[in-house]
Order: sequence, then C-alpha cells, then structure tokens
Amino acid sequence: MNIPSPLPTTLYRAASVRELDRIAIEDFSIPGIELMERASTAAYEVLRLRWPDARRVTVVAGAGNNAGDGFILARFIRQAGLEVRLICLSSPAKLCGDARTAYEGMAAEGIVSEEFMAASLAEADVLVDALLGTGLSRPVDGAWAAAIEAMNESALPILALDIPSGLHSDNGSVLGVAVRATATISFIGLKQGLYTGLGREYAGDILFAGLKVPAAVYERVGADARRLRYTASSDFLPLRPRTAHKGHHGHVLVVGGELGYPGAVPLAAEAAARVGAGLVSVATRPAHVPIVSALCPEVMARGIESAAELIPLLAKATVVLVGPGLGQTPWGRALLSAALDFRGPLVLDADALNLLAAMGTEPQDNWVLTPHPGEAGRLLGSSSASVQADRFSAAGELVTRYGGVCVLKGSGTLVLKENELPQVCSDGNPGMASGGMGDVLGGAIAGLIAQRLNPWQAACFGVAMHARAGDLAAANGERGLLARDLIPHLRTMVNPAG
Repeated sequence: MNIPSPLPTTLYRAASVRELDRIAIEDFSIPGIELMERASTAAYEVLRLRWPDARRVTVVAGAGNNAGDGFILARFIRQAGLEVRLICLSSPAKLCGDARTAYEGMAAEGIVSEEFMAASLAEADVLVDALLGTGLSRPVDGAWAAAIEAMNESALPILALDIPSGLHSDNGSVLGVAVRATATISFIGLKQGLYTGLGREYAGDILFAGLKVPAAVYERVGADARRLRYTASSDFLPLRPRTAHKGHHGHVLVVGGELGYPGAVPLAAEAAARVGAGLVSVATRPAHVPIVSALCPEVMARGIESAAELIPLLAKATVVLVGPGLGQTPWGRALLSAALDFRGPLVLDADALNLLAAMGTEPQDNWVLTPHPGEAGRLLGSSSASVQADRFSAAGELVTRYGGVCVLKGSGTLVLKENELPQVCSDGNPGMASGGMGDVLGGAIAGLIAQRLNPWQAACFGVAMHARAGDLAAANGERGLLARDLIPHLRTMVNPAG
C-alpha cells in the first residue's frame, strides 16, 4: 500500500465517496470484501509504522463496513503475533454482507468479541476506532457516546479508520461527541470534513490509502472541494522584466485606523508591499500618520477626516483594502460608503464587514470578503456557532448573498466563489490565532490583486501563502507567534526562486 502515500488534493463528501465505492465494486468488479482487505492492510501498515513498539491493540467496532475494516485489521494483528482484543458495540448476529464475512474470517482466528467495558481499554497500547463511518448524520448517544468518551479519556493513542467516529464527514462538525484520533487513515477519497471546522482537531495526522482503485473510477465522480496548499509563485508571478518600474505593479490603498487602532493599517500596508505591490498608500486618522510612517517609511500615509478627502486617493488606486482598525464610528462608516463606490477590486476585512452587515448592499463581483466566523455570522444574520456548524454552507451562502469571493477564515480556511470548486486550506497552525493575522492576509491579497491577479487567484494564492508563512514562522514554536513574523516569509514566497 506504500503508506504513507502522498495526500491527494481532491476532497469529497460522503455521498461522493459512496459513489466511488459503488462504481469500483459494480462497474470495475472489485469485490467489496477485497476493498476491505486492502483498507485493513493499509491500516495495519500505519499501525506498525506509527507505533512499532505496540504489542497490545484493542479494536472498538460498530456494525457497518467501518466495523468490517476493524474485524479484518484485528485478524491481521493476531496473525502477526500481537495481542488483540475486539470490543463490539453491536451484536455480531446483526452483521450482514461484507461486514459479516469479515467478522467470520476474524472469528476463525480465535478472536472473540467482547462487550464494552471502559476499564478494559487501559490494557491496550493502541486503540483502533472502527465504530462509525462516513454515513453518520445524527448525534451519537447512549452506549456509543459512552464508548467514544471512554476512548478519549483513556489518553491512549487512537488510530481512526476512514474518519473519527462522531465527526461529520462533510462539514467537520462534531455530532454530539467524537473520537479524538491521534491519526486517521482515510480510504478511497479524502473527506472534506477532515480539513475544516473541528475536523483538523479531531482527525490528528491524516493519511490516505486509495486502495488501488483505478483512475477511471475517479473520472466518473467529480470532486466536491480541493485541498489548497502553497505552490511556487512562478505559477502566478513570473520574473519581472528588467525595465519594470513601480507603476507596473499596481497601487494598493489601505483604508482604516480609527483613533485607538493604529497597528492594523501598517501591518496590512507592509504585507501588500512585501508581496510586490508597486505602490502602497494608507488613508487613516491624522494622528496615526507618524506611526505608519515610522513603521513603514515606504508607504504613503495620508491623514483624512472625511469621506471627501478619501475620494482623490481612491482615484489613484488599483485595489482598495478597507477594514483594518476601521472601527464602527461615523468616520469608518463614511469611509466605507465612499470606498464602495470604487470601480476597481475591493478587499473588505474586519469592521468593514461588520459595517457592511448593518448597512446591507447588493452583491458585487469585484470584491473579496475575508470574515472570521463571528463576522460571517453577522453578515448572515446568524451566529459564529451556526457558521462553524457547517462552514461550507455558510461560505456558500455568503457568496450567494454578497457575490465575489469569500474567504472564511479559521481552522481550514475556505475560499469560495460561484462556479469554482471550493478550496480548503490544509496548512496553518494554532499559533496564528493572534491579533493582526487577518490584517496581514488582507494586505497580501490586495498586493497580489495589484499585480494583476484576479480576485479569485489572489484569494487562493494569498490564503495558501499566508498559511505556509505561518508554518515557517512557527518553526521555533507556535506560542508567541506574531503577525509581523510572517512578513519576511511572504517576501521569499512571492519570488519565483523562493
């Protein structure tokens, strides 16, 4: 199986994976039990690679095909001379189809199914989660919930088969309670819920086994999303001609910085400049001009008190970023109203989004909205919790209501646009949950648009680059990571040799 194998970029919903499975079985004559054997072989390889010293393994199984994988894995463990226990939460008499066949093969090795007892988990070195598969759509309760809670409380390493039990495979939400896996091996198609919402928290390290399913199978089922990762900037930003001058690379105008919020604007402005914008201007409160100039002397800082003073600056801009430190006072509201009349591309962040939610507007094709879950909830008239419960649906609704490109920030940032495959960022780390990260991202996206990337390209590349920069900056630890720590890495990554 060659585990670990490279992770594919294509992501699928549960229904799509079931269709892949059906086509492989019915149209390509791969027996379902053979796919189970292959899945269990891959899982066994992961088990031995990740925990080579483990001698006692407990498999906690349910009743469906996910349990079938667990039964065959238990057989392989026994055949390897290791100690294995099988705890089954469903009566073996209720098993049918391939799961029944797998159980009988396991029983022939002398493995006897035991009833669940939390205390028995402590006798294992590693637990295997083969409880619930990708078809789960309702909250886990009763004995099943108790088993999951006991597995989590055991503090033992857990290998989840296909998906952690209790995690929604389509949106990454937890259905009441879910297994907190140390590692998850996903079969046939990567599930999109593993990469956003709580998926990244509960899945642990994600591995993949395609089970030798022919490429022709995948040609018949389109992906539901794509995993977004940083690729070489030469794909988007070629080497500059030797005769280039600053006017060739666009002019970013950053609007924000209400009294008391001087820091966001220089962060965004420097990010825009460092990713290659030819010129960067800032429109902010006059009191903040000396701060911006001291932090970023290359940036042209303008102090303005009214929307009328902003209009001449808008006329010179290629792209406008509104929102860093903008506040929600009449000053910020007036500047946003003026910026919304700008005919070029806009990037809206932070309080520009909160003001937009209160003001209302018609959908526009020329902007990028970059909300975090709280801002997304306000834009949708809901809550942060409802956004996090189904991030794909929330981002899709934002695009429907507001148009343009939506960047829904958070663990597994999503980038969506009408008629484009959703993109899910699989890089980034918890150290990036600190002030100013969104300002750097907004500045980077605006700086890329200034260099003639369209808003969709700039949002995708900007998100991937920003996340990768965060990972590079966290090389010495995630705690204490600051937004400005990303900026040197951004400069490296926008150069084709970087």
